[in-house]
Amino acid sequence: MEKELNVIFVSPEAVPFAKTGGLADVAGALPLALKKLGVNVAVLMPLYGMIKQGHFSLTLAAENLEVFFGHHRLAFNLYTANSGGVPFYFIERDEYFERSQLYGTSRGDYFDNLERFTFLAKSLLPVCRALNLQPDIVHCHDWQAALIPVYLKNNWVGMESFEGTASVFTIHNLAYQGLFPKEKFPLLDLDWSLFGIDGLEFYDQVNFLKGGIVFADTITTVSRQYSREIQTNEFGCGLEGVLQTRAEVLTGIVNGIDYQQWDPATDKLIAANFSPNSLSGKEKNKLAVIEKFGLNADFSKGPLLGMISRLADQKGFDLLAAILPQLMAEDVTLVILGTGEEKYHRLLQEAASKYQGRLGVKIAYDNTLAHLIEAGADMFLMPSRYEPCGLNQIYSLKYGTVPVVRATGGLVDTIQPVDLGKKTGTGFSFEDYTPEAFLSCLQEAIKAYQNKTIWKKLMANAMSQDFSWGSSAKAYVDLYRLTLERLNNPG
Repeated sequence: MEKELNVIFVSPEAVPFAKTGGLADVAGALPLALKKLGVNVAVLMPLYGMIKQGHFSLTLAAENLEVFFGHHRLAFNLYTANSGGVPFYFIERDEYFERSQLYGTSRGDYFDNLERFTFLAKSLLPVCRALNLQPDIVHCHDWQAALIPVYLKNNWVGMESFEGTASVFTIHNLAYQGLFPKEKFPLLDLDWSLFGIDGLEFYDQVNFLKGGIVFADTITTVSRQYSREIQTNEFGCGLEGVLQTRAEVLTGIVNGIDYQQWDPATDKLIAANFSPNSLSGKEKNKLAVIEKFGLNADFSKGPLLGMISRLADQKGFDLLAAILPQLMAEDVTLVILGTGEEKYHRLLQEAASKYQGRLGVKIAYDNTLAHLIEAGADMFLMPSRYEPCGLNQIYSLKYGTVPVVRATGGLVDTIQPVDLGKKTGTGFSFEDYTPEAFLSCLQEAIKAYQNKTIWKKLMANAMSQDFSWGSSAKAYVDLYRLTLERLNNPG
């Protein structure tokens, strides 16, 4: 019998409590999947204002715990709530976390993010002591939790709570690194020797993410392809050299999705349910999307294209802007849902006025509408410059909404390129990050849509894919055991 694993997740966000992106989906769903495999798992995160104002059953787990912050002792209370049988613990320090947003506002990041997430990292030790937890693995997510591997290898060596504890550090998006002025380095309570090329220094700044990469026992990314890409100049964001030196402990595991939330056969948020054996509901959802966006129903015979995304360069909106006139000349309609960079807010709203009846845009985060678009669109567009994993292309597969993607990151790992001759594959993909390559790929997909026999086969291929959390969770369990083995038997 293998020893039961005790794992603590430390994440800045997790569903259903607080979310800005895909990280929250992983931190909320993966622990539940690990629990089903017999792992003892708990999650530690900040108690944000939105959690206090939400309808969650919070109970006090411990009070007046203390973190040493420089020469000061800062007290905090610890609350807990249950999600799917997994205990979530919340660090209450209103000075840091009672804010309207998680990391900043539209005007920029909060000025004290270094202090806020140093506090989160440091809180792990008093929390483990108060709850009598002795984790085998601390699984840290993104730059906000990246100091924990640093403390485990430096300040917390010999601490009883962390005897035999290993760290796994997951990079969800390398572009967000937690960069701060070096003048704030003393607040981390680390020896100045760690502010150097082999530590947290990055072009004379403090880099939290780099600290996690340097000191974690194992590093993961959210797809296999992305773990390779971030070791290159093109995608390494200045950290490719550091990642290359740690390549032996770097791996990629594709995110799973929660099919209880995302299944057209049972989805309560869509206009009509459907399944691979009964597709009639797909057309009803398409008409519902067209009506919702006020598009011209006369265009419904052509394919409906959908995008649900952060409106940013990373997501390929510069490519979309370049080809929009040619795309709107095709027999298609297009709907876009998301928020992001102001320049794209303006550009898309102006385009929606210009192409009334063909192009619908909603600048918002709207979960119900997101489900309806997934259910009603014929194709889903993800022309990303880079994509660590991506979730919407996986949702799209389940809903028979054929993805059109750029071959990068998790889009390579999750979408099998279509071969129209063999009627194989699950989506259309293009390599070069150019408007011409994107448009050519789209035109191939639009032409294929006209052949109903081929299109139904592509929908069937897509809907047969399985990206549930079970296999990914098992891969994490194997990785946890390998990490502990490496720690206990170095060399």
